[in-house]
Amino acid sequence: MPDNVSERDALKTRQLPEMVLGDASPGSMTAPTIPLPAEMNSAAKAMARFSVKGNAIITGGAGTLALEAARALLEHGVSGLALLDINTAHSAAAIEKLRADFPSSTIQDFTCNITDASSVSIAFDNVVSELGSINILCNFVGVVGCTHAIDMSPEEWRKTLDINTTGAFLAAQAAAKHMISQKTGGSIVFIASISGHRVNFPQPQVAYNVSKSALLHLAHSLSAEWAAHGIRVNTVSPGYMDTILNEGEGLEKARNVWCERNPMGRMGQPHELTGPLILLCSQFGGSYINGTDLVVDGGGIVF
Repeated sequence: MPDNVSERDALKTRQLPEMVLGDASPGSMTAPTIPLPAEMNSAAKAMARFSVKGNAIITGGAGTLALEAARALLEHGVSGLALLDINTAHSAAAIEKLRADFPSSTIQDFTCNITDASSVSIAFDNVVSELGSINILCNFVGVVGCTHAIDMSPEEWRKTLDINTTGAFLAAQAAAKHMISQKTGGSIVFIASISGHRVNFPQPQVAYNVSKSALLHLAHSLSAEWAAHGIRVNTVSPGYMDTILNEGEGLEKARNVWCERNPMGRMGQPHELTGPLILLCSQFGGSYINGTDLVVDGGGIVF
């Protein structure tokens, strides 16, 4: 019998794998968090509500937004931090500044090709070897290109989706494997974009838009599959941020358009992403937030 016929017949007897959801039973990974003690004073409660414990990995860790996030995570209590990037050398001074400002925290940087499963696995194993565990993953890695769809090469299309979407999946998968084996649960946050919700204007960037849209649904899917293990998966969708990637005379016209079409009349500042990120990473404040996207764009998405 031809292989294609036997494979078709086999479809009739296949069994679908089924995801297991949390049951919230006492002692399970989805049981409710214990309320903050009534005897705690208000200041202590405020600090505990948004504390971030354990060790964190940031992919794309040498970028402007990632380094801002790193500082916020350290301020809110992470004891260990690993910055993963294809090349961290251009941010060496900023990383050393973090080490100087937070001497009680262990801060490491590792070279990692986010699109290579072997490189990701080795990097995450090295992080666990150095820090002891993984409790938080923030995926900042990403590339953007502005090319008319009619002119886009298959290579550019594949590269954008490979880094922005496949790379995010490989990192999340590696983190989840460690979180599950540790039996600690954890928080995974993907940095998506308003580009995953709306078509950008005036620049054409179809590959980027599609990759970020896929990232939103990747988070939805993983949040369903991994919740039973105590792993929450969420996304933050920034609007146009005022970083070096959006600077220069050549972008002045576009910057003006972005600001004119925003209710707040401006671009976002890097530090304005840190509050939502800390909320999603916090063990108490974000404990029941799962499969959610927080849009941080000054209201630009309403148009």
